Amino acid sequence: MNSTINGKSIFKFLSTIYIIAQFSNISFAQNPFETALKLKMDSLVSSPGTEYAQPTFMPNNSIQSIMTPSGWGGNGAYFFAVIGGVYPALYTQKADMIGAVGASIGSSEKHVNFSASINIARLSEFKDFSANFILSRQIGGGSSLSLGALQLFSDPKVSDSPDGSYYIAFSHSSQKMAPKTQGYSPLTYTIGVGNGRFLLKSPYDVLAGKGKYGTAIFGNVSYEVFKDINVNLEWSGTNLGISTGFRPFPNNITVGLGIYNLTGYSGDKPSMIGSIGFPYSLKKLKNSTNNNIF
Repeated sequence: MNSTINGKSIFKFLSTIYIIAQFSNISFAQNPFETALKLKMDSLVSSPGTEYAQPTFMPNNSIQSIMTPSGWGGNGAYFFAVIGGVYPALYTQKADMIGAVGASIGSSEKHVNFSASINIARLSEFKDFSANFILSRQIGGGSSLSLGALQLFSDPKVSDSPDGSYYIAFSHSSQKMAPKTQGYSPLTYTIGVGNGRFLLKSPYDVLAGKGKYGTAIFGNVSYEVFKDINVNLEWSGTNLGISTGFRPFPNNITVGLGIYNLTGYSGDKPSMIGSIGFPYSLKKLKNSTNNNIF
C-alpha cells in the first residue's frame, strides 16, 4: 500500500515542482517587461494618436495548479527546491511527504527551456528516488507548449510507477481581461494528454471497483482573484481538485494549498495537499559573486 500511496503523492508534487519552477522564474524575465510597459504607457500620453503593438500578458508568479502540469516554461538559469505533504494519503489515514531539487536552463521565449529534477518520495526515509525532464516553448499570443517525462528511473520494488508518465500540455493566458497584477494575465488555462498517472488509476481503485483507467486528458483553469493570489480548478485525469497559490513574502517563496479527490471517480476520500517552493536565479548568484570579488 505504501508504495502506491507514495506514487500518487509523487505525481501531485512533481506537477507542483514544475509549476513553481516555471512561474517563479517568469518573475525574473517580467521585471524588465513591466518597465517597458510603463515606458510604453508614458509614451502614449506624450504622443497621442501613435499606434503601438499590444503587449503579451503572461501568467503571474503564483501557482496555477498543484495536481496538473502546465505548458509554460522558464526563462534563464536557476535552481529550485520544493517540499510538500498530503493528508490523509490514499486509502490510509497517514500523512505523506515528498521533496525535490532541480535546475532549469534556456529561454522558452527565444528557443526552448529544459527543466530537470530529482524527487524523493519517502522523504523521512530518504529513499524512493525518481527524475523529471521537461521541455517547453512559447508559441506566441500568450500560449506555450511543454513535453514532459515524470517519475523516470523509479525503483519497481518501492514504486508503483516504474515506467514513468509522459505528457504534452498546451497553456494559454487571456489577452482580453484587465490585469490584477500589472503586466500579467489574470486568467490562464491548460489542457493536456498523457499516460501513466494521467491514465491509470491506483491498484486499490481497481480493487474497489472503480475501474483501471482515467481519462488521460487533464487540465486546469486559474484565476487571479487578488494581486498574486490565484484560485485554481483542476482535473488530473483521474479526479477533480481545487487549489490556491500565493506568495506570502516579498521574495520568490511560493505556497500552494488545495484539496483533491473531490469525486468518487478514484480514491477513497478527499485529501488536503500543500507545498512550498523556492527558486534561485543563477544570475543573482553570479551578481553576488561579482560583488564579493570587486
